[in-house]
Amino acid sequence: MKIFNAFIAFGLVAGSANASDFSFTGKFDHDDQVQEFNFTVTEAVADVTLRTWSYAGGTNAQGTVIPGGGFDPIVSLFNASTGAQIAAVDDGVFPTVPQDPDTGNASDSFLMEDLPDGDYTATLTQFDSFPPGSLTDGFSGSGWVNFATRDSHWALDVLNVDSASLGASYVSPIPEPESYALLLAGLGLITLVARRRGNKMNSRV
Repeated sequence: MKIFNAFIAFGLVAGSANASDFSFTGKFDHDDQVQEFNFTVTEAVADVTLRTWSYAGGTNAQGTVIPGGGFDPIVSLFNASTGAQIAAVDDGVFPTVPQDPDTGNASDSFLMEDLPDGDYTATLTQFDSFPPGSLTDGFSGSGWVNFATRDSHWALDVLNVDSASLGASYVSPIPEPESYALLLAGLGLITLVARRRGNKMNSRV
């Protein structure tokens, strides 16, 4: 598994004794990259929030001004113990997330959930690399190349949790060689059947 560079900002105390806000920034090296974030909730908490700032830019929870122009992000949330998917969000809604001045789109992600105590994993990917199922199922991969001419930097806030840390960073799995072999075998069989049908048609003429 290849690990990519990313930078961790520090947590800020949020309203209660336990809940804090955490800010993370980094940069992708590959269109199909996945960045994981791990966080813990020790008591049932309403309004645990995951939000990005890099598409249109803005000021994150740490108070850092994040430039706009980043790629279109997707934020997904999973139960860390089971890998079960809880939610996945592409775009936010204006004015909850700002509009990019160049495109007019509110494409930063905003995800808010009421969560019981436990451990969770969030992921950040580029549109349209969605998780088809659980975290262990991987991601579909992005249809964009070179981040659709936008920048590859990202910024994510994890709000109202007890602790949060940067997790693994990797490129979405591609089909194994066995899958390619099965695909080629299937295409060969289709071609063979088509040729036989063509030969039969020609012999009847």
